[in-house]
Amino acid sequence: MKLSGPFLFILATLLIDAIGVGIVFPIMPDLMERVGAGSTAQGAFWGGVMMSAYAAAMFFFGPIVGSLSDAYGRRPILIAALATLAIDYVIMAMAETYWLLLVGRIVAGMAGATYITATAYIADISKPEERGAAFGMIGAAFGIGFVLGPALGGIASGWHITAPFWIAAALSALNVLFGIFVLPESLKPENRRSFGKRDLNPFGAIARAFAVPGLAIPLICIFVFEFANMVYPTLWSFWGREVFGWDGFTIGLTLSAYGVLIAVVQAGVLPQMTKRLGDYKTLVIAITAALIGMVGFGFSSAVWAVAVVLPIAALSDMAPPLMTAFAANKVGEDLQGLVQGVISSLSSVSAVLAPLALTGVFKRFVNADGLYLPGAPFLFAAILVVAVVPLVWRLRSDHPIDRI
Repeated sequence: MKLSGPFLFILATLLIDAIGVGIVFPIMPDLMERVGAGSTAQGAFWGGVMMSAYAAAMFFFGPIVGSLSDAYGRRPILIAALATLAIDYVIMAMAETYWLLLVGRIVAGMAGATYITATAYIADISKPEERGAAFGMIGAAFGIGFVLGPALGGIASGWHITAPFWIAAALSALNVLFGIFVLPESLKPENRRSFGKRDLNPFGAIARAFAVPGLAIPLICIFVFEFANMVYPTLWSFWGREVFGWDGFTIGLTLSAYGVLIAVVQAGVLPQMTKRLGDYKTLVIAITAALIGMVGFGFSSAVWAVAVVLPIAALSDMAPPLMTAFAANKVGEDLQGLVQGVISSLSSVSAVLAPLALTGVFKRFVNADGLYLPGAPFLFAAILVVAVVPLVWRLRSDHPIDRI
């Protein structure tokens, strides 16, 4: 699809949002120490609890936000979410206790409409056959953001541990102003639907989505894959410190390198592969790359091995936008917000459970008296990806259905 003004704005919005998220990753171990969360293994656990709380808030509010954008338009919901995120980073910058930090993440989860509404916005302005590549561009924006974010966070943490939060708050506030003056509305009045009590129930929204013929399979695939893929944001910094003794700056550089690879894959490789091979064959390649990456990191004990596996692992990031495109092509324009909200909620459920499970595995194999295997969470994630392969196989004959 053409890079129109609205599309470019959405990419810019998600770029800044990804910078704000990625800027925090390198300082997570030090941040947990600052608020008294304990050792590396203990800090990883409490960091996982914080991520789970954020995801839980996203789960309960994701479908509501998506449905609100179906009823009142994408623009006001998106701008309100961005403003709340700016406030959240200020709260985190001022937090000196773990519990205030936790409150800040819950508030951010409640306002987690940026990605939901942005994907619905892209669905509004793109054709069904273009959505896989379009959602891939969203992934590319996140990839570039994760290049800049961790590097900036690693550098800023040298000034002060809270400096990355203030930078993220400033970027989010500037983005709010940008949206107020530039962002047009994408959802036409005739494509809107009323907002009712049933939209307040996230479980009801998920049930409605699963009732759409053919939609359950891509939704389950998204849930399991997102659960497994949470191993990277949850444990990369703690794993890097435990295995290689990396500091915040080095963790930031490795995350930035991964972000560069994701940007190349999403913006360059994905569109070309879907054009030549189609969405399904490209998805199979992404799943295969995910398995190679997770197993590779699971057994890595040398930096050169990480360098070899990293480009392969980056190819796995083609899977989420492709699965999202499979799901989006199942419904009409009036339900795109609902579907994207449900996808966000399922991702949030995985993000609630995965940090607790993965950090538990990490803690078990780092503090164990017997087998010492800090890469065990990556191997556990690989097993989950293998489990979803039969469902991915069933997507091979996927095709859009009539609007419901």
